[in-house]
Amino acid sequence: MSDFDLIITGRVVGADRVRENGYVAIRGGVVERIGEGEPPAGRERHDFRDAFVMPGAIDAQVHSRSQHGQEDFIWSTRSAAAGGVTTIVDMPYDDGNLICTGERLARKAREAGEQARVDFALYGTVHPADGPKHIADMVAAGAAAFKFSTFGTHPERFPRIPPQTLYACFSEIARHGLAAGVHNENDEMVRAAEAAVAASGITDYRAHGLSRPPVTEALATAEVYELGAASGCSAHIVHCSIGRGYQICRDHRSNGFDATIEACIHYLVLDEENDVARLVGKAKINPPIRPRAEVEALWRHLAAGNVTVVSTDHVSWSEDRKLDPVMLNNASGVPGLEVLYSLLLNGLLKRGLSPVWAARLLAANPARLFRLGHRKGALEAGRDADIVVMAHDPRRYDAAASGNNVVGWSPYEGMELAYRPVATFLRGRMVFDGQHVLAEPGFGRFVTPSLAVAS
Repeated sequence: MSDFDLIITGRVVGADRVRENGYVAIRGGVVERIGEGEPPAGRERHDFRDAFVMPGAIDAQVHSRSQHGQEDFIWSTRSAAAGGVTTIVDMPYDDGNLICTGERLARKAREAGEQARVDFALYGTVHPADGPKHIADMVAAGAAAFKFSTFGTHPERFPRIPPQTLYACFSEIARHGLAAGVHNENDEMVRAAEAAVAASGITDYRAHGLSRPPVTEALATAEVYELGAASGCSAHIVHCSIGRGYQICRDHRSNGFDATIEACIHYLVLDEENDVARLVGKAKINPPIRPRAEVEALWRHLAAGNVTVVSTDHVSWSEDRKLDPVMLNNASGVPGLEVLYSLLLNGLLKRGLSPVWAARLLAANPARLFRLGHRKGALEAGRDADIVVMAHDPRRYDAAASGNNVVGWSPYEGMELAYRPVATFLRGRMVFDGQHVLAEPGFGRFVTPSLAVAS
């Protein structure tokens, strides 16, 4: 057999083990062999010694177009490549263009394809007036999953979908074998809590957590899983900030239902009493960042296997949208693509947990969730050679310094990170060399799920 195109050596991390003296052999952009010891010959070789050679991340929750004229895929995928994220799954709540028909999803795929530097998949959603009417067309256009909200952020851009419509949509999605992801906050209770906060006169950082107490999440989470159980649909919670939510998911899963749950990286890193108090609007996210005791509860659930996926919920609001001293006036969401892998690996190793958890939570599990495991999610023969190399190189994070982010602010500014990406490969090609993003717009591809046969 002829030499391989590319050999990468180092501490190769899979979802089950670390090969301390490992190698990955790549041909035609695809992993052909992994092993330990002396590697085979290759036309190109990169020896990363004691650095971790890991599967490229699939970020399950990215908002590239939440602010018109701001980030778009040009910048979101640049940040992704610099952070070891080789596939982003983009949300359907684009500013001025709800992705709720097959035509809109196909158009977004074409437009993103001209800009993207890494691969991308797309969520679809529905307009409340349409219900499941356009779901089959979005499946045909390549939707990887569907996103809904139990809370109405905006009637057109980010609408609430009532339970009876959710049930109809879940039933249709189940026919196609895809997952339904849901923003999980109970609308009535949040609005009542917001009114109570307004009446109290509290406007500082505390206002956000008080306006969205934990019970609002727990109620919505239970509703979503019960709708999934009744409809036969794979039900996914797209972000959970409270330990109780992971317990509810575990209980449904133990009863045989396909229930999954996502921990955004900010819920594992930031806390209310220290970080929100300091950052104010720059730490406003829905659901809110919780007290440190809740953060540690999430880590216990992660170590117990109760977290399915870790994501960013990335959105790069312009800084002026995050600086209002009245907490509730700020836009919700933060950027995180460039530091997702570093933050998770930092937290894992600090707690004595193996880096295999990162391979599971950032790659293997999201690939299964979005039905992309035929191509993505693992350093295994036959999968795309999507790889990030994480080297021990402690430094403080400076979001503006790299030049790979559309904004120069971050809630993680100044945090010391022990590991950072020194190389990212997408389909066997280096797209980040540790300093610069090498991939041009248009190199990223639209990836679509391997679908179950519709009944």
